[in-house]
This record gives sequence, C-alpha cells and structure tokens, in this order.
Amino acid sequence: ILLLIRNPKDVATSFYHFSNGMPLLPSYDNWDDFFVAFMTKKMPWGCYFEYLSKWNKYVADENVMAITYEEVKENPALGVKNIAAFFGIPLTEKELQGVVERSSFQSMKKNSQKTHGAFGNVLFRKGGVNDWKNFFTEDQNKKMDKIYEEHVGGTKLGTKLKYEVYCK
Repeated sequence: ILLLIRNPKDVATSFYHFSNGMPLLPSYDNWDDFFVAFMTKKMPWGCYFEYLSKWNKYVADENVMAITYEEVKENPALGVKNIAAFFGIPLTEKELQGVVERSSFQSMKKNSQKTHGAFGNVLFRKGGVNDWKNFFTEDQNKKMDKIYEEHVGGTKLGTKLKYEVYCK
C-alpha cells in the first residue's frame, strides 16, 4: 500500500478550492467559513487528522510505504525510484524519466480534460506546496499546529510529515 500524505494546511487550502468547484459538495462563501468547517470535522470525508491517526497504526507494516507529497514534489525522480523499488518494479533510466514526465503535475493538468473531462480544472489547480500561506491567518496557523500536535505530533507519520513540511 502506498500512502501519500500531505501538509494538512495545504490539504485544507486545496480542499477549499476543490469543494467550491464541485457542485455536489458544500461550497463556502469565504476561507474563514471553510476553515471553521475543516477544523470542526464537518468535511464530507471526515477529519484529515483522524485519517492520519488511523493510518499511523499501519505505517510500520512492511507492506505500507508512506511518502509525502512534498518529498515527491521536491525530487520527483527519487520519489518514483523509491515507489518502484517498494513495489519491486525495475525501471530503466528511460522508463524512470518517462514516468517522471507523465506524472508531473504540469503534464497531468495539461491532459486533464482528456483524462478527467469537465472536472479536470477542479482536480488540477496548482499542484504546489505552501499555498496555505496565502490563506491562513496567524491565529488559524496556530490552531492547526495545535490540532496537528494533538492528533499526530509524536507519531511516525506526524514526524515524517513535520520533517518534510517544516524542516526543509
């Protein structure tokens, strides 16, 4: 099992745009309203922090590989190599480069109308990291840090995510 995790602040920011672009999901008049809903577990798929907590029970299993969106974004070739090795898939250098190119956010966004139809623009917005800094107030940042620490702060997943997000 490949478990891809992401900075909860970017998850919230991305989900804000996603939910406002999907007619079947609740939409929000502004970021502050969305933030309250996100932090009070009023999301259609539940609480991201509880999701991480549940997965933390399995992260040490040899059949589970946890990787962060941030580490794949920082070094896509290494991320693909590590994933391929985990699944026991040998890749030539040419195959590796092909996977890296076709799985880049830019490539997926470019092809999103073909692969995802009308929802392509909703699913592939920016693909970056740290966009949360354009939305979170200082108080919201502190609140999320507190909840993060309470749910996953000292766990293996929490430590991995914290290192990839806050320490690089």
